[in-house]
Amino acid sequence: MSALRWGVLGTARVIRHLVPVLHDDPRAALVAVASRDAAQAARCARDWQIPEAVHTYEALIARDDIDAVYVPLPNALHARWVIAAARAGKHVLCEKPLAVSPDEVDHIRNAAMQARVVVSEGLMYRHEPQTARVSQLVAGGAVGTVHGIDAGFTYGRTRPDDVRLSAALGGGALFDVGVYPVSYAGLLLQQAPVAAAGMAIVGPHGVDDECTAVLHFPGDVLASITAGFRASTHTWLTILGSEGTLLVPDPFKPSLRSVLTLVRDGVRHDEVVAGSPRLFAREVADFTATVLDGAPPVVTLEDSRRTAESLALIRTAAGLP
Repeated sequence: MSALRWGVLGTARVIRHLVPVLHDDPRAALVAVASRDAAQAARCARDWQIPEAVHTYEALIARDDIDAVYVPLPNALHARWVIAAARAGKHVLCEKPLAVSPDEVDHIRNAAMQARVVVSEGLMYRHEPQTARVSQLVAGGAVGTVHGIDAGFTYGRTRPDDVRLSAALGGGALFDVGVYPVSYAGLLLQQAPVAAAGMAIVGPHGVDDECTAVLHFPGDVLASITAGFRASTHTWLTILGSEGTLLVPDPFKPSLRSVLTLVRDGVRHDEVVAGSPRLFAREVADFTATVLDGAPPVVTLEDSRRTAESLALIRTAAGLP
């Protein structure tokens, strides 16, 4: 197989990031998009130049001319359709969060193993050179022993009909943008937290409009996590160590030219890291390399399980269902 034949399971706005990349990737062939609304599927296929519109999700994952499925559905539907696609023999790239509980990740992993397919959580930042360099610096002792992480993602959400405001569909700031700082902390520390403290502000739609938590990792490392829909757009990541501090700009959407700042003994060291000319292209290329070439996945199911554990601890600590 020289190229993966793709189907898109859903017509959410997030497909605007992946579909153009799939069109341009020489190892990808975009075959069809599915929606439970036939008119919506046809409209999406027309707008995004996708060859075929399919009326049901079941029909798309049953097709023999599709090898991989991209799942941008609401959070609460991820596990159901990732498992269904895997059991149909399809490789799956699923938008974050992969699942809304650790148990769901376990079910996904079992289905993927039984079907011998690749399932990966879509975390674009994990594929970017900036993230690789940050991980390298921390692992190499640039800040000494890590004692603390401060990370967050906020942005103003104003559309009252936004699916991210639906409790039934797994909405809320923590599941939407909290996944980023939580997963980054897990990446840097390579372990799951043992405890959490947290508080959340639940808005009129019944989901967390804002959530702040502290995760306690083995070795007495504390990670402060913030996710919110109320403040204007802002992202941050600071890594605090025994010998220095590393400041990471735009950690979850690295720019074409990022400047990492390492402060040691009061002296500032700046390092420029070249980013991707086109975000999400590396995510698709890495997924394809795992499927077609046997390359190790960048985001493993173990990573996703660790993230799900952290989110579950935070939700419990903050009194979220």
